[in-house]
Amino acid sequence: MLSPFLFTNKNQQKMSLTIVSNGPTMSGPITVRPMINIENENMGLQNYNLALFPGAFHEEQLACLENNGVKRYITGLNEFAPEVKNIKDPEQKAAIIKGIRETVSELERELASNIIDPADEDFWSKVLLLKPNNDEFWEKISLRCGNEPVFLNPKQDPFDLIKVKAIEAGGFSLVAKSWEDAVNMARPPKFYLDKTVETVATRTQAKKLRNKALSQLDLLYNKNVSKLLYVCKVVDAYSTQYKKSTPNDVLYENMDEYINGKGIEKNELRAAESFLKAVEMDMETLKLKSLVKDASFFKFIAPKADGMIYHMVTSTMLGRNASEVVEYLRNPLNETILVEMLNSVEVYWNE
Repeated sequence: MLSPFLFTNKNQQKMSLTIVSNGPTMSGPITVRPMINIENENMGLQNYNLALFPGAFHEEQLACLENNGVKRYITGLNEFAPEVKNIKDPEQKAAIIKGIRETVSELERELASNIIDPADEDFWSKVLLLKPNNDEFWEKISLRCGNEPVFLNPKQDPFDLIKVKAIEAGGFSLVAKSWEDAVNMARPPKFYLDKTVETVATRTQAKKLRNKALSQLDLLYNKNVSKLLYVCKVVDAYSTQYKKSTPNDVLYENMDEYINGKGIEKNELRAAESFLKAVEMDMETLKLKSLVKDASFFKFIAPKADGMIYHMVTSTMLGRNASEVVEYLRNPLNETILVEMLNSVEVYWNE
């Protein structure tokens, strides 16, 4: 079972360590930071750039799984963990196991003066502290976080190295292993592991895509409003709100909000990617996708008990999903069905 997290107060000792780099896989400062997103409601705290109430902290013990009375802690330092055993690529698996053993060997030397060769066939039988079922050792590992960053120094502090590895393995439910993972979660965590170089690179990528999407939006608004209409229909969940009479400024404003994560897609990176993907489509594909989307809404096409989508007037089977229906309508042999659907749907588009 997962160990519960504890709530503590500001009178407890606060962790503050020197920021250093830790080689090629941990370049730049490493911290655990509060995950604050103005779009995610958090009792109003997000408006003050806070994750918790002032002076409050969350402390969580390292998670463990219990099977037949045996606990196995989620440490990121266990070569027999399912996530390692299930790796298909033998070279990748061997490299990960080698890295785990080298880290465990170093920690055993630092913490228990126990010298073990990572290549030793009896490696794990000689481990004293870092065995994943060593309850006496792992139950003492916890992470305490608040509104201020928790600085970790894994190169010089063995316990910080343990915490970084455990976070990356999912050993602390309060902390995502990266900023990218945190923003992609359906329910964002309170904190995330910030390897500054990686986080900045991810954020920069999102900003570049967003800026590119906004640039394409300006271009469509100024040069090709007809295409912008169909792009709106394709990316927006409520496609039927868009008609040929919809003011251009409304199209622009809605797509601007969508690209900035204020529409149905809250993740800015995915929103920008979705918009750009739609912009890259040709007019025929955009119009067919819009047609299928709206025809489904108005029940001109609908799935039946066999799981296939049918044209309701002619009872013609069109495909098993929207993509197959688009390809069906694209085929010149099916022009009669296409014209009938267009005549039905364009009544609403021309309102």
